[in-house]
Amino acid sequence: MSVKELSNQIDLRLSDLSERYGMMLLESSIGLVYVWFGALKFPSGLSPAEVLAADTMDILTFHLLDKQGLLWGLASIEVLMGLLLLCRIQSKWVVLALLLHMLGTLSPVVLFPEVVFDRPPFGFSIVGQYIMKNVIIIAAALVIYAKKVNT
Repeated sequence: MSVKELSNQIDLRLSDLSERYGMMLLESSIGLVYVWFGALKFPSGLSPAEVLAADTMDILTFHLLDKQGLLWGLASIEVLMGLLLLCRIQSKWVVLALLLHMLGTLSPVVLFPEVVFDRPPFGFSIVGQYIMKNVIIIAAALVIYAKKVNT
């Protein structure tokens, strides 16, 4: 078998795997991240973004609600969205909620740039890197949403 034939066979198999399992793996991987990162917000001190998330929600709710309650509410919503994605339940609506949530996760870039950047505008802190990984989740969610709308 030539290298070209081998390459074509690999390409066909990867295409088949992607077609069969790609969307499920994409939804499941985002779901797992949501469950994991959401669950880290329940016990104090486990999430590297815990304080920033609480401070951000405090500003976005005009300081009207308890920060700890907001954090537990956020954690609950994240775990729920993750579980729904893992179970592939109402994914179109979950993805819409996820995209709205992602807008909130990017808001510290504007609200707390001193926390997000070590050396602005490109030198992200560890928390800033944690936030910027959400760009990948947004792109993946848009792919999932497009697939859900067109099916």
